[in-house]
Amino acid sequence: MFKKPLSSLKTSAPLRSSDRRKLKHRVLQAFPNIGDAELVPDGLLSVKFSTHLDEHGVAYLDPNGDPLWFTLGKGSEDLIPTVYTLWNKPDLLPVLTTPAAVIPVLVGGADLMIPGVVQLPGGNAPLHADQLVAIAQYHPAQAGAPLAVGRMALSGEEVRARGEKEEGEGRKGKAVLVLHTWKDCLWEMGAGGEVPAPRNVGGEAAEPEQGQGQAEVSGADEQGQGEVADEVGFEATLSPQEVTSTLRTTLLQSIATNLSKLPPGAWPITATIFYTTHILPFRPACPLSEATTSIDIKNSSHKSLTTFLKAAEKDGLVKLKELKAGKGTELVVMGVFPKHIDVEAHRGYATLKDVEDTRAKKEQRAEAERKKVKDMEVRECWKAWQGTVAFVEAAGGSTSTLYTMPELKTFINGYIAAHTLVNPNDQSYINLDALLRSTLTAKNNTEALEFMKRDDLTRRVVDKMQPWHEIAIDGKEPIVKKGTLKPISVVAKIRQGKKVSTLISGFEPFLITADVLAEELRRLCASATSVSPVQGKAAGMEVLVQGKQLDAVAGLLGARGVPKRWIEAVDLSSKKK
Repeated sequence: MFKKPLSSLKTSAPLRSSDRRKLKHRVLQAFPNIGDAELVPDGLLSVKFSTHLDEHGVAYLDPNGDPLWFTLGKGSEDLIPTVYTLWNKPDLLPVLTTPAAVIPVLVGGADLMIPGVVQLPGGNAPLHADQLVAIAQYHPAQAGAPLAVGRMALSGEEVRARGEKEEGEGRKGKAVLVLHTWKDCLWEMGAGGEVPAPRNVGGEAAEPEQGQGQAEVSGADEQGQGEVADEVGFEATLSPQEVTSTLRTTLLQSIATNLSKLPPGAWPITATIFYTTHILPFRPACPLSEATTSIDIKNSSHKSLTTFLKAAEKDGLVKLKELKAGKGTELVVMGVFPKHIDVEAHRGYATLKDVEDTRAKKEQRAEAERKKVKDMEVRECWKAWQGTVAFVEAAGGSTSTLYTMPELKTFINGYIAAHTLVNPNDQSYINLDALLRSTLTAKNNTEALEFMKRDDLTRRVVDKMQPWHEIAIDGKEPIVKKGTLKPISVVAKIRQGKKVSTLISGFEPFLITADVLAEELRRLCASATSVSPVQGKAAGMEVLVQGKQLDAVAGLLGARGVPKRWIEAVDLSSKKK
């Protein structure tokens, strides 16, 4: 459901107190066993979205941007907990377990097939079709952290009955229709974090359901490849069988989405090119857990590419041939069979190639934006005001003109030269006449000023004038406003525990709106954003983006034309600037 980035994602907005109370009431009604768990916190945000399947929904985020609940379907009231919520309350939903080899394909967008169920939840309450359930990795005598949430495709009794059948059509079918998983695009909106360690549940090691526990997902029919070894840890290295199963699923993905579309002239393809160009890039973008084992031939049970391809030929997926090459022969792939039952039943997932293509497109778009947007022209100006009016008029200036710093220095120096005020003993000092003294001192100030350094004199005159600023983009008529222009503040700091957020404020004078900035940062950083009034100020908005995003924010502001000197980035998360 969330294997691709969400579209039509609106800027998140804080829930009103009344709406939060209604949501909390809905949660307690839907999940009576929630107890005292605080899963509807103060400062909750809501955001509307559309999935890549054009399914509308609403997500509810905690103040740090972690999604806690979501709904699917326009106007739906059915609340679904996210993986973050299930980590905080692991017993909120009934839990099915599955082998480690199944997890990456679920993350890639597959549903859980009946042969992939190791255990159904115990207890007297039977599972019914369409019931919300969680899916966790199987651990003997331990309860793994939930890694997916979905709805039962069949009742628990039917899943158990089919799982006990002998090999054949009666044993196939989906057990759970997966809605959301660890590491999908909804999960990525939050701060992430390590998967919680399995919890000890005591007692003897639980036995898998009879006839189940094989790593079959969404039509991948590799029987016996995902059997669970003792003490499988979520950070353990992958077994050769798990690597083999994943490589076979990768081949199905490539045949379904890539190889079947090649023109006839592209064949034959040498075995090496077939492997490097048409298999490796189509591995799941979310590999098995945090394992360090590479998903490649040398770590599989086949050990060699030739053995792997011949096994695929035996299954009816590819056609091979040995051609003469020099003094020996070379194995080539003559074609594939996209009508194979496993290929047609295969459900696609996000691949490493998809991730690389998306990254490249994002970089191209950013580069195009940088070329398209010209730098802003920012000018600080000053105008004669109160005590400086007489001096500006005497220096030949206009009281209605806005002066830049170089212009101010010019006519101040002109006044000094015209009245011969340079100190003859030290030319770096300026003798002050009556007009300059009255300009620089307040009425009731008794400060006896006789001379002053030229730079100090200029600074004090400017301090007495009224500040203004001008901003122009693409050579258009500048926008002129009264007041001192301050740099855009970009601050990374720790909020609520150990989570780092980046807050941006003071961007309005640079013709940037909060909603537009929040939307662009959400896309650029792939993180949750929110907009709220700046605390302690009567005006101005603040954009919050999850994570330490100083470089990303500075890059985006620069792409919009803001000069570097008007961006002030501070890292308070590590006490460094």
